[in-house]
Amino acid sequence: MSTGTTDRKIDKLIHLLVKNATVVVPGPKIASEIGVTRSTVWDYIQKLRALGVEIKGHPSSGYQLQKLPDILAPSLIRPELGDNQIGHRIVHYFRTDSTNTAALALAAKGAAHGTVVLAEEQTAGRGRFGRNWFSEKSSGIYASIVLRPPLAPAVAPMITLMTAVAAHQAVSTTTGLPVDIRWPNDVLVNGKKVCGILTEMNAEVDRLHAVVVGIGINVNHHEMPEELREIATSLRIEGRKTYSRSHLLVALLKELERKYYLLLDEGGAAIARRWAAGSTYAEGKRVRVRTNSEEFVATTAGLEPNGALRIRREDGRQEAMVSGEILEVK
Repeated sequence: MSTGTTDRKIDKLIHLLVKNATVVVPGPKIASEIGVTRSTVWDYIQKLRALGVEIKGHPSSGYQLQKLPDILAPSLIRPELGDNQIGHRIVHYFRTDSTNTAALALAAKGAAHGTVVLAEEQTAGRGRFGRNWFSEKSSGIYASIVLRPPLAPAVAPMITLMTAVAAHQAVSTTTGLPVDIRWPNDVLVNGKKVCGILTEMNAEVDRLHAVVVGIGINVNHHEMPEELREIATSLRIEGRKTYSRSHLLVALLKELERKYYLLLDEGGAAIARRWAAGSTYAEGKRVRVRTNSEEFVATTAGLEPNGALRIRREDGRQEAMVSGEILEVK
């Protein structure tokens, strides 16, 4: 179940209040400009207040914006993206089960390349291997992007690594924190996970119809659930300050666009090189490897151009991992 601004009317309300922040905007004017009744305007105002937007109501005269929190409103994000294809259309939810589920549904209906789905809160966010993704309200970036790359399905794993490289760069430049990548797509700060990526696709044997890339970033969480504190963290916890989600999101979408065209123009090897340059896990890291069939300790030995991770078992045998997960052995 999703409740949001997909009809763009609440987003229009935000834009109208921001544009007229120095004055009181009459209720009839708001209703007319966004195309709803005055009672619906009041309902929308209450929804925005629930998100922390401070709006002063003036009896018989209208509403005035007092304070706008770090809300990921499309009307505030899109102008910062310039001519980016990724983010040309943004669908924003206050609350949804999963942005990936919403994006997959939009892709099935023909949503264009670069469509972005955002949520302030997810009730059933998911990660790799069917795990849940903790999605605290208005604290993180919960985004899914529809891509329609002219690539064969065999190249799809590089889209996951491409996204990890983009997230690494965006978090690093925005926060200045020490950022790492754990194969294939976990972004870490001080050894703990701050960003996860889930890639899902609609494909035939020789053709990708659509790829949906889900990205979850723990930005301003004050604390993580007790069961996650040893393995996950937030930018706020590590940096001891609050970060602008909107600034980070814009940086992420711009970086993702650059890396997308790098993949198309120069191929997977270019992405693999950048991934390896940003990861302490690429080579020489002692790790615990988990696959569907076994668990063992090995040492990483480099990244293949196709994104596979080379590992060397303790008996000296080497192989290339194309699936599974790794954890550092401390």
